[in-house]
Amino acid sequence: MHPIIRQMRREEFDTLVEWAAGEGWNPGLADADIFWETDRDGFIALEQAGELIGGGSIVSYDGQYGFMGFFILRPDLRGQGLGATLWHERVRLLSERLDASASIGMDGVFDMQPFYERGGFQFVARDIRFESTGTTTEPSVEVLDATTLPIDDLVEFDARYFPTRRPQFIVPWIQKTGGAAKAIVEADRIRGYGVIRPCRSGHKIGPLFAESPEIARNLFLALSSTVPGELVYLDVPEDNPLAMRLASEHNMTEVFGCARLFRGPVPEIPIGDVYGVTTFELG
Repeated sequence: MHPIIRQMRREEFDTLVEWAAGEGWNPGLADADIFWETDRDGFIALEQAGELIGGGSIVSYDGQYGFMGFFILRPDLRGQGLGATLWHERVRLLSERLDASASIGMDGVFDMQPFYERGGFQFVARDIRFESTGTTTEPSVEVLDATTLPIDDLVEFDARYFPTRRPQFIVPWIQKTGGAAKAIVEADRIRGYGVIRPCRSGHKIGPLFAESPEIARNLFLALSSTVPGELVYLDVPEDNPLAMRLASEHNMTEVFGCARLFRGPVPEIPIGDVYGVTTFELG
């Protein structure tokens, strides 16, 4: 029976998240709900003989930018070309949901990078996942609870480091992950913010955006110190040497990584202020 590619149902996305956890992707405990609410039409299922066998995201941020993630196929069906069929159809479907000039981004495992490049994506850099344990060291400046700030200000600050505004994602991300959101404000202006959320194993920090290494360091300490002694992960853009230095200064160990790729124009963002990417799944 030929496979069917269709819109995913909410309960099927939970299955996809479980598969991802089994692959060691370590999703956040609240990721499924937040990701789904970001774009309910942004998840595609691969079905065969009435069973879910694969899927992935094709999230559109108001047609201005697209992101592909959560690409996974049931392990016993790999190597038969089903994954390639699903991936190319996802590219086509997402392109239809975007403005003609919009880019599509993705973070893909290194082994699949040649496949993605043949599919029209351009490699830009690597994002490296680092691991450490939560600290007991407190930040040296005042750090605020980001949920107390005007949400419009936070959304605008976030948009400096992402290809477009994403209020539909950021609002629940700072409020509903079950972790903490922190920000540093100087002269009534946001200078940096970050989020830490509980995952199947430990806690992930992301995003971590800051206008200076000192602001990044204090935000990292503020977030990390909410979970002293527990595992903490930070996904660092390798093309930001200041972010790599931050990981090194806190004795973080490299444990994983993805290739950052784009189809279409590469978005211009100040990568030197990106100390931790938000997620590998939704950008």
